[in-house]
Amino acid sequence: MKRTVCMFIALGLSFFIAQAQNTNFGIKAGYNSSSVQISNSSDFDSKSGLHAGGFAHIHISSHFAVQPELMLSCQGAERGNTRLKLNYINVPVLAQYMINDGFRLQTGPQIGFLVSAKQKIGDVEIDIDDVYDAVDIAWSFGAGYIFSSGVGVDLRYNIGLNNISDDESFKAKNRVLQAGLFYQFKSNGRRK
Repeated sequence: MKRTVCMFIALGLSFFIAQAQNTNFGIKAGYNSSSVQISNSSDFDSKSGLHAGGFAHIHISSHFAVQPELMLSCQGAERGNTRLKLNYINVPVLAQYMINDGFRLQTGPQIGFLVSAKQKIGDVEIDIDDVYDAVDIAWSFGAGYIFSSGVGVDLRYNIGLNNISDDESFKAKNRVLQAGLFYQFKSNGRRK
């Protein structure tokens, strides 16, 4: 089922990108500050991580664009000597409103596919893939700015919408603040 969903998403994005007249591609990377909100318990503290990947910036009009991305995101949380490491392949699809000077407001859904889940207590690390759901659904919102050189900055907050815990004794949701840099390649004489 998950492979079928991934296949349809990939086909749909490929078709959409192929049909778009004004598409710019780019790469991005940055810093994550992530945590996990736990029901019936105190939340974990934030954990630092990284994200990296690529995107397609598809102009719909002079002020509106759609930006699908494919990102590897190192997330998780920590509490005391316990560290939770959750690594995802995230696919956000953002609607962007662009202001002429390079400023962008963005929001949209994100689906994340769990690549690995590990828990480290002291020096002992164990796989806990069976404790966490393989899919994370989130909503993203943020802002960015692109300079005329094609370099840009991005600030985003992702709010997990679904329970990522397969353990019925608690519910867990991801929370991720992302700050990053991106480079958007020039195409058709246009970058913004």
